[in-house]
Amino acid sequence: MPRKQRTKKYKIKTHKATSKRFRVTGSGKLVRTKGGKSHLRRHTSKRTKRLFTEMLPVEGKGIVKRVHRLAPYLKKQSA
Repeated sequence: MPRKQRTKKYKIKTHKATSKRFRVTGSGKLVRTKGGKSHLRRHTSKRTKRLFTEMLPVEGKGIVKRVHRLAPYLKKQSA
């Protein structure tokens, strides 16, 4: 009995910078971190530094579509 020929499916490479900047919540929303957290924060107030820790939901539909195109397997993980 001859084996069945399979059509080969290609894996899409994930854009690593996108996968590090965005996360998908349990409800499926796309959230991002705030910029300006890494350095040059010496003269920033403590309240402003504290506000940097929270994640912001991504609003625009076009941006959400672009992120899912760059990181196609992001939506399959649980956050």
